[in-house]
Amino acid sequence: MTSEHPAVLFVCSKNGGKSQLAAALMRELAGDDVAVYSAGTKPGAALNAQSVESLAELGIDVTGEYPKPVTDEVLNTVDAVIVLGTEAKLDPPTGKRFEIWETDEPSERGIEGMDRMRLVRDDIKTRVQTLYSDLTTT
Repeated sequence: MTSEHPAVLFVCSKNGGKSQLAAALMRELAGDDVAVYSAGTKPGAALNAQSVESLAELGIDVTGEYPKPVTDEVLNTVDAVIVLGTEAKLDPPTGKRFEIWETDEPSERGIEGMDRMRLVRDDIKTRVQTLYSDLTTT
């Protein structure tokens, strides 16, 4: 461990949706027990409005968050790197836990809008709970 608490980086391509969802859900669950970062391989201009809304439904406020690039500084800080979805391409950093979460994509089943975003959020939330348990019991 690099610090007193485990640290995790969630990555997606734009850092506007899935990685922000995962980071916000982990912060909500872990409090100060896990240091949480999110970044994008090709950061977008803003957060996905539906992602923000789906978090607000759970009472999670992400005001002040914005898309950020993946940096060596953050990669060197964290214990685990989680890539959400298949769009973002990132080489596994040496000596770090590395996972690719192929998240649920309801749009492939014709589900769009907030119904889609809630399903994506809930899929990520389940995975975050498992990851939290792993990070805090090892």
